[in-house]
Amino acid sequence: MNKWVAYKTILRKEVVRFMRIWPQTLLPPVITQSLYFIIFGTFIGSQVADINGVSYMAFIVPGLVMMAVINGAFQNVVSSFFSTKFMRNVDELLVSPVPNWMIIAGYCGGGVLRGILVGLIVFFVSIFFTQPEIHNIWIILMFVTLTSLLFSLGGFLNALFAKKFDDISVFSVFILTPLTYFGGVFYSIDDLPGFWQGLSKFNPILYMIDGFRYGFHGFSDVNIWWSVAMLLTFTVVISVLCLYLMRKGVGLKN
Repeated sequence: MNKWVAYKTILRKEVVRFMRIWPQTLLPPVITQSLYFIIFGTFIGSQVADINGVSYMAFIVPGLVMMAVINGAFQNVVSSFFSTKFMRNVDELLVSPVPNWMIIAGYCGGGVLRGILVGLIVFFVSIFFTQPEIHNIWIILMFVTLTSLLFSLGGFLNALFAKKFDDISVFSVFILTPLTYFGGVFYSIDDLPGFWQGLSKFNPILYMIDGFRYGFHGFSDVNIWWSVAMLLTFTVVISVLCLYLMRKGVGLKN
């Protein structure tokens, strides 16, 4: 069989799935981020000084867009692949001649597209609150694509280990959400005391948001190429881990 047909079929299924229920997949992040723009950007931001010559509202735009991208990509894959496991539809994929890497690519492709689409919508919403600047469009595209891919893979990994529906929210609630809020969405780590600056650099999400912000404003808290290296490293490591676990059948066998 043409294995690329299988890939396109999985990808199309994923896109049709989240577009069919767009009020649940695309609308909630827009409402949530709009509330952040109003509360943090307008009410609190009006009392906060400019950061590196950029208004506080404009400063938080990249972080809020990236937050939407991360959650959209992660939730799309973890919910879809776990549902496939739960309904035992995954058995049909496992017995087919489709390679494991293509199964992962199909599901993660859907996550990447949803993450980018949600991020794009949130970015357009931000125009109603401020006039976003674009310093380097290629840096923006690179970071948003790599980040959505990384968290799509993270969602796939979470789905592999999940044994019940409650398990798919554990990582998101107890790990992903705290790391995102402490990843520099609402502040620059340069404003933190030395100890907390050092601690923040152990947070991988910091490098994603910081590099993404560089694409908009042309400044960052850490070296931009170090952020790229970190992002690529995490992506490769989690990709290899997903492939290994798929080959071993972890979370896929009764």
